[in-house]
Amino acid sequence: MSAVEDKLAELGLTLPEVAAPLASYVPSLRSGAYVYTSGQLPMVNGKLGVTGKVGAEVTPEEAKELARICALNALAAVKSAIGDLDKVVRVVKVVGFVASAPDFTGQPGVVNGASELLGEALGEAGVHARSAVGVAVLPLDAPVEVEIQVEVAD
Repeated sequence: MSAVEDKLAELGLTLPEVAAPLASYVPSLRSGAYVYTSGQLPMVNGKLGVTGKVGAEVTPEEAKELARICALNALAAVKSAIGDLDKVVRVVKVVGFVASAPDFTGQPGVVNGASELLGEALGEAGVHARSAVGVAVLPLDAPVEVEIQVEVAD
């Protein structure tokens, strides 16, 4: 097990199996020194446990935890492309999409769930640039979706 996975284990987390794509794409793709993930939903054991809009059916606190799950799924997708998360040099960019009720403006706080997990798992290498975007709807009526871009060593 990698040092990153050891750190996740200390947090009580294990990397899940990579979620099967919902359409015509791959979960992650390496190009040179970078790995790009497709958007990761908060799937647990192949199922989306919570649906709806943040600020309506889903609380911001629930959504923040869902963003954390999305980030864990993104790390699993990265591992599937490089084999060992200890090869991650830096998380470069995180983009979080939050299915939002019309008056909900707390997208940054929700996406903090993903950012905080990446920092806990990767330390300084987990510090990243980020966008947190409110959207009308996400696939499967998911409340949150997260994608990441990481730089990796050979």
